[in-house]
Amino acid sequence: MAPYESDDATVAAQDEDPRSGRRKAVRYAVPVAVVGVAAATIGLVPALADSGDPDLPRITAQQLIEKIAKSDVQQLSGTVRVSTDLGLPDLGGLQNGIAPGASQGSGDGSSADPQAKLTELATGTHTLRVAADGPDRQKLSLLEQGAEYSLIHDGKDVWGYDSKSNEVYHSDAAGSGKEGHRAESPATPKDFAEEALKSVDDTTSVTVDGTAHVAGRDAYRLLIKPKQSGTTVGAITIAVDAKTGLPLKFTLTPKSGGDAVVDAGFTQVSFARPAASTFDFTPPKGAKVTEDEHGSEARDHGRKPGGGLAQGMDGAKVLGKGWTSVVTFDTGSGSGMPSGSQGGDLGGFLDSLGDKVSGKFGKGTVFSTRLVNALITDDGKVYAGAVTKDALVKAADAGK
Repeated sequence: MAPYESDDATVAAQDEDPRSGRRKAVRYAVPVAVVGVAAATIGLVPALADSGDPDLPRITAQQLIEKIAKSDVQQLSGTVRVSTDLGLPDLGGLQNGIAPGASQGSGDGSSADPQAKLTELATGTHTLRVAADGPDRQKLSLLEQGAEYSLIHDGKDVWGYDSKSNEVYHSDAAGSGKEGHRAESPATPKDFAEEALKSVDDTTSVTVDGTAHVAGRDAYRLLIKPKQSGTTVGAITIAVDAKTGLPLKFTLTPKSGGDAVVDAGFTQVSFARPAASTFDFTPPKGAKVTEDEHGSEARDHGRKPGGGLAQGMDGAKVLGKGWTSVVTFDTGSGSGMPSGSQGGDLGGFLDSLGDKVSGKFGKGTVFSTRLVNALITDDGKVYAGAVTKDALVKAADAGK
């Protein structure tokens, strides 16, 4: 179906109105995070649309953004398929040492800690079962081959259970903060859409790109495209349920073309209230239970004394604007990544992953994915963003 008219001007104008629904929609953060030596992730997932486009009433991009912002679905259950392809190299035996979440988690590194477990969504294809019944009851299950990981929020309790290891994580929802029950990694189309909408400003083209069927529902397609050169983002498409305003599918494609970097979409969804028993959980007999009474606050505090990247992020600042903005911080180490013969086997491995660059900022190494580039300078500074390598070096030169 042909796209509807562009609403770029309307979106930009409404951004100045603090009373508009769009102000509510754009409060969400863009999901860019430097991971390990060369990885950064942003959430997305493929279309999964049925055949045939529904005939729906015309709607402007501004109205559709407001519809997403006002969506208040309290009860639902369904299945979500998430595929992520950042083009990361096969880390082989190093994966357990530097892969996202490998050394994170509560005190003893419980395999049931959601902070560590859900970072698995950063690579590959995964199937999730989700359920919600109001703000105090949610469940997300990550289905694996012969095993299942479940994260359950039921009132004051947050439970994580890894059936493979028979380990249980337990936290007080109040101790985890207002949003402590939520997964720290995006998992559903709604999570991804909320994060992406932060980028909708005067550097962005926003249109309604026809309609689609997703998981048996009629939906509008919101198309978000950067106007700026220098970004690696090609386009973001959000399929929005025509009746409820809930994002049903989120797809992000890189400017370089090819498959989506991340593609997440419902394959089945129901808005009926899930059975109360869905959120019941009792630790199985013999399971190892890890108590984390202070929730995410304690985990964050526990990482800071270690210094390095986590400590440096406290002083992070943003260079530039819109889609070409770059996050920078000083690790405090005074040096870059181990390199060459001085770094031993690890140094040689890292050299094979990155490209040596130089400029007014000095010298450093750029590590690239299909979406995010990260520059680590020889004096320990980090620059990262969804920008090209050349744009990253220019940002580092300007920030010097």
